[in-house]
Amino acid sequence: MAEEIKAHITGVVFQITTKPGDAVAAGDPVIVLESMKMEIPVEAPRAGTVKEIRVAEGQTVQEGDTVAVID
Repeated sequence: MAEEIKAHITGVVFQITTKPGDAVAAGDPVIVLESMKMEIPVEAPRAGTVKEIRVAEGQTVQEGDTVAVID
């Protein structure tokens, strides 16, 4: 079942560390946000396969925005 991964803080997408098709374990970083000059990883909530990435590097996201989907 697909699960959305949401940003837990407002920030700028600093780095996308996975791509669709990548396998991830619970706690693996999917993207890294930059907020207040700090790098904050957004982690996979469970093991699965990245289905889609919904952001681009340099994009601003708000708290609660969906940044990726895993299966």
